[in-house]
Amino acid sequence: MKNQRNNIHSLFFEEKEVILVGTAHVSKESAQLVSDIIETEKPDTVCVELCDARYQSIRQKDKWLDTDIIKVIKEKKSFLLLSNLLLASFQKRIADKFDIVPGAEMIKAIDAAEAVGADIHLADRNIRITLAKTWRAMGLWGKIKLLFQLVLSMGEIGDISEEDIEKMKQEDVLETLLADVGKSLPVLKDILIDERDQYLTHKIRTAPGKNIVAVVGAGHVPGIKKYWEAKIDIERLNQIPPKGKLSGILKWIIPLGILVLFVWGFYHGGTHAGTDMITWWVVANGILAGLGAVIALAHPFTILSSILAAPLTSLNPMIAAGWVSGLVEAFLRKPKVRDFENLPNDILSIRGFWKNKITHILLVVIFTNLGSSIGTFVAIPLMVKVL
Repeated sequence: MKNQRNNIHSLFFEEKEVILVGTAHVSKESAQLVSDIIETEKPDTVCVELCDARYQSIRQKDKWLDTDIIKVIKEKKSFLLLSNLLLASFQKRIADKFDIVPGAEMIKAIDAAEAVGADIHLADRNIRITLAKTWRAMGLWGKIKLLFQLVLSMGEIGDISEEDIEKMKQEDVLETLLADVGKSLPVLKDILIDERDQYLTHKIRTAPGKNIVAVVGAGHVPGIKKYWEAKIDIERLNQIPPKGKLSGILKWIIPLGILVLFVWGFYHGGTHAGTDMITWWVVANGILAGLGAVIALAHPFTILSSILAAPLTSLNPMIAAGWVSGLVEAFLRKPKVRDFENLPNDILSIRGFWKNKITHILLVVIFTNLGSSIGTFVAIPLMVKVL
C-alpha cells in the first residue's frame, strides 16, 4: 500500500479540494486503493475516467444487443467500432490472465461512490471523438499500420507479467498499442494523451462539490497536474477537425484524373489503348478488392459484389467498395442475438473476430476498402504504361 500511496495527489482549485488517484486499469491493487480512499474520504463527488459510452458499457452488460451494424456501416464507423473492440479485447485478456475485471478500479469507484452517497461525474472525452480525431490525423499508410498494430496486440498477452501491468500505470493503454504508429506521427500523442489530459483537467475542476476524488489512469496524472492552472478551451477539444483541404481536393481530383486518363487513352491511343486501360482499371480494382474480401472470409456473393463494385466506387468519392460488400455480407449473414451475446468472449481471439458475424462484417468492410485503395494505386501506373 505504501507504493500505492505514491499514486495519490492533493490538488486545489478555487474552493475545491481534489484527491487525484492514479491507477492501472487492470490492477487489483489499484481497484482496492480506489475503494479504500472513497470510503475514507466520503467525498461529495467521485470523478471517473469514463465517457458516457464506456460508462454505459460497464453498467449495461447487454448494450451490445442495441448495436445496429447496418447503421454503423452507413455512418462510416466500421473502423471506429472495430478499433474499440480490439482495445477492449486487449484490456479484457490482460484482466482475464490476472483474474480481475476490466476497468475494475472504475467499477469500484462507482460502487464506492454510490455506497457513500457521492455524485458520479464522468470526466473523460467520448472515445468516439478521440478515435475519430486519431483516424482523421492519419494517412492511408498510418491507418494500415494502426490496423495491424491492433491485430498484432492480440498475440502479445502471454508475455505480460504483473510487473509489466504495474509499468502500464505510467502510460495510457491506447498509447501503448499505438506506440509504433505514434513514433512516425507525433500528432497522435497530442490527441491521445495531451488533449485528454486537458479534457480530464477541465471536467475534474468543474465537477460539483467541494471535496472530490478523481480516479484516472496514472499516465494522465502528470498531464493533469501540468494543466491544472491553465486555461482550457473545452469546445476545441470536443471538435473533430474537418478534413484537410488537400484531402478533400484529392478525393475528387484522383477520380477526375483517372477519367481524364481514360479519355486521353482513347483520343491518343485509339480504341485498343483505351480498352486496355479500362481493363487494367477494372482488373486491378476488382481483384484486389475481392482479395480483401477473401482475406476477411466473406460470403462468395459478397466477394463477387466487391469485385463488381470496386471499379465503380473507386471513381465515386461518396461511396466505398467496403460499404457495398459490408451491406451485402450483413444481408447474407445477418447477425443473430447469440452473436451479440458472444461478442465479449469472441473478441478475445483472432479466430473469434472472424467467427462472430458482427466483427466479421466489420473486417469485410475494412479489408475490402483496403484492397480497393491499393488497387487504385496499382492500376494507375499500369494504365499509364499502356500509353
